[in-house]
Amino acid sequence: MKILIMGLPGSGKTTLTQAIVNKLRFKNKGVCWINADAVRAAANDWDFSHEGRIRQCRRISDKASLLVDTDYVICDFIAPTNEIREIFNADFVIWMDTITEGRFEDTNKVFIKPTIFNIRVTEKDSEKWSDIIIDILK
Repeated sequence: MKILIMGLPGSGKTTLTQAIVNKLRFKNKGVCWINADAVRAAANDWDFSHEGRIRQCRRISDKASLLVDTDYVICDFIAPTNEIREIFNADFVIWMDTITEGRFEDTNKVFIKPTIFNIRVTEKDSEKWSDIIIDILK
């Protein structure tokens, strides 16, 4: 299952992802975590233009698609537009709706609140929300 954890920078994506990954691994589930910052660093691609964001999305999606022998591939990245979310094509979407503005003005300007998601996280409480999400993923 390909899971997208998306939201503005600073919304708690990585913290929630870490909690979910730990709990799934504790349950002996196969989990691969793809973090957008790590992927950008590996590609040395810091282009945040529209084209750069699409390229990054494709890079993450391609990497996730290669991991067919794992139970969960969890990807945490901003995914600021509907186009990018459609390209990524997640099986399950978690929207981190915990802040109204991120720390980068250019990202705030392009970020469109999603209308399609499976869970909308409304507070920074990774223990609570990771338990809720794990129960839904069973």
